[in-house]
Amino acid sequence: MIAGSDGRAVAFALAPGQAHELPHAVPLLARLPGVPVWVVADRGYSSHAFRQHVWDLGARPAIPTRRDEAPVACPAPIYNNRNRVERLWARPKERRAVATRYEKTAASFLGVLCLAATADWLRR
Repeated sequence: MIAGSDGRAVAFALAPGQAHELPHAVPLLARLPGVPVWVVADRGYSSHAFRQHVWDLGARPAIPTRRDEAPVACPAPIYNNRNRVERLWARPKERRAVATRYEKTAASFLGVLCLAATADWLRR
């Protein structure tokens, strides 16, 4: 899921449960309406190739490094805004259909996610 600076969902993609989300991050960044100033992500997205892609877009990455990597500048005041994304993902999970994923197919679950994101946009 990718969020705007206001904490609303801009785009999301479904990944298989056993796969990492990092390959889906690059196409999601392409769906942003403009070039962001900062791209804030958690430690799981720490990769040199992804950071370089963010720099190539014209944005600055605020992604902390893993323990086995060399330190990279990650401004704490910017990274602390990541809680907006965490709260954004928590709001749709308040709905039972999203939290329990009763839908059997990815297409129907994606429809439920779209409905929950639309409700969040209308509520805020």
